[in-house]
Amino acid sequence: MKAAVFHSPGKITCDNVDDPKLEAQSDIILKVTSTAICGSDLHMYSGGIPQPRPMTMGHEFMGIVEEVGSDVSRLKVGDRVVVPFPVACGHCFFCNQELPGHCEHSNEENYGPEGGIMTEKGGGMFGYTDLYGGYDGGQAQYVRVPYADFGPRVVPENLSDEQALFLTDIFPTGYTGVMWAELKGGESVAIFGAGPVGSMAAKSAVLKNAGKVIVVDTVQYRLDQIKRLTGCETILWKNGKDVIDQIRDLTHGRGADVCIDAVGFEPERNLVDRAKAVVNFEKGSIKVVEACMSAVRRGGKVSILGVYPYNYDNFKLGQIFDKGLRIQAGQAPVHKVIDELLDYVKNGKVVLDDIITHRLSIDEVAKGYEIFDKKEDDCVKVVLDPWK
Repeated sequence: MKAAVFHSPGKITCDNVDDPKLEAQSDIILKVTSTAICGSDLHMYSGGIPQPRPMTMGHEFMGIVEEVGSDVSRLKVGDRVVVPFPVACGHCFFCNQELPGHCEHSNEENYGPEGGIMTEKGGGMFGYTDLYGGYDGGQAQYVRVPYADFGPRVVPENLSDEQALFLTDIFPTGYTGVMWAELKGGESVAIFGAGPVGSMAAKSAVLKNAGKVIVVDTVQYRLDQIKRLTGCETILWKNGKDVIDQIRDLTHGRGADVCIDAVGFEPERNLVDRAKAVVNFEKGSIKVVEACMSAVRRGGKVSILGVYPYNYDNFKLGQIFDKGLRIQAGQAPVHKVIDELLDYVKNGKVVLDDIITHRLSIDEVAKGYEIFDKKEDDCVKVVLDPWK
């Protein structure tokens, strides 16, 4: 079969690889009909998160059930399903707490309570390094899906693949940042990052009746798109202080009620930022987290959706304490929210596929990663067709 295979930083190619097989009777084999490139995939592509061996990429995918293990009771051959990106068993302590990203059984080799940099990680994820279970992903013609009675959801016939595809990750992730903030309606929400997750966070804030939505990014075309789709306020990041001043000006001088980091540890950085990281023996930057903590009002809430796999010195704990901030971070609990979000899509309360800017065949995957990474050709979201 064809698959998008990671070989080394900057090198992801379409290769012919062996078809997957059932490894447990709780598995299914899925014929992938649509898949996408996620911002998290770029962490492997850039070398920001290490991966020593070739791996099939991708954790945003859906398709048609091709083969079913004997223990699977909820699905049958021919069902069209969308698959949450965390690999979770559905019956351990954390799955029962609706925390599938912390599943005790899906990443047995590297799992642990510490949450270390290279050891004792959380539960498994599709196509996201050996640190998270080593599962081949869904940027391929076929993929093995473990624990199939717990994860995949059947997609209604009246929804196209593109209408449902982003229930895998970016919509649940963006929605989670708003859910954690417990909006009552009328709040001001500032979102850092106008990429796919930031766009979904903006749509979710509108869905939950935020009074003012402000989106910040370093790239004007991405801001233009999300303003057109949601009517939000936008701010082009030139320097951090200017952005924070503008957010305060838009929120009566207090700061936003909620700030959401939809960027993570690899923001755009200048030479000074990069030199500082080298001196501090740090990978990437927490400049977006710091901006959120400054831009949020006293007593406000900060949701961290962007990936941060490393530790950082000079973390502003004193500011958090003085301002009385509430901060929540981590992987989205997709299994917890996916049914609610599928209803929103079915009922036309939110549109997901309008952020797609590029549709490519899987043979063009190298091009897809390049333009997404470099923000070329006004790229916001790339969807791949494994069969084209």
